[in-house]
Amino acid sequence: MKVEKYIHEKLEEHKALLFSVLDPLDYPSLEDAIKTAKNMDEGGTDILLIGGSTGVQGEMLDQVTKQVKESVDVPVVFFPGNIGTVSKYGDAVYFMSMLNSRNPYWITGAQTLAAPMVKQYEIEPLSVGYMVVEPGGTVGWVGEANKIPRNKPKLAAATALAAQYMGFRLVITDAGSNPKEGHIPLEMVSAVSSAIDVPYVVAGGIRTPEEAKSVIKAGADIVQVGTSFEKDGGADAVKKFVSAVREGKK
Repeated sequence: MKVEKYIHEKLEEHKALLFSVLDPLDYPSLEDAIKTAKNMDEGGTDILLIGGSTGVQGEMLDQVTKQVKESVDVPVVFFPGNIGTVSKYGDAVYFMSMLNSRNPYWITGAQTLAAPMVKQYEIEPLSVGYMVVEPGGTVGWVGEANKIPRNKPKLAAATALAAQYMGFRLVITDAGSNPKEGHIPLEMVSAVSSAIDVPYVVAGGIRTPEEAKSVIKAGADIVQVGTSFEKDGGADAVKKFVSAVREGKK
């Protein structure tokens, strides 16, 4: 479990981490996506995630992943939109269950279909308990999520604790891609982080280094950022996020 060990070692060293998401479909060209991946690495991101959209799969995913792996030093992990978001060229995959989906496919069905492929490709499965919080965006719609209300932090905390008790080794709360409401409320971040002992990732709506810092200060171990780097994917922009994340735990 090299990538999981790497995450824990990085948390021991830095206390808080930045995971950067590269969704190839959100870039004008493959070259633009690869350039941003290089900048993410140069800027100091701790993990580079590939995926997000359901269309990120097949030959295009292989091509992107292979070129990204050749260009960066950090682990490359898949953030799957469905069972096709996996390639033999990556290091690991979020092997995640959407715990608050109304459709069993997203809880255990997709995972059952994907498991043999993950084993065949010899990439590392990262056991992730995944929760969608209002507004949820596309992932909430596609995943038929019974979205956790933003004003119900105790409900999010209870779901996260259940995830830990069921054996998930990472927990993610996700408000969806670039929600107008912004990231989940800090009260919810604090409630979830206080309830669990496994690494906690906050995703969705973190637009600025200051917001990333506030989420970490509220108790998150990791922030996951994607859309902000589509708009400004230079190495300096990534460095500012990394610096803010590290400062959040001081």
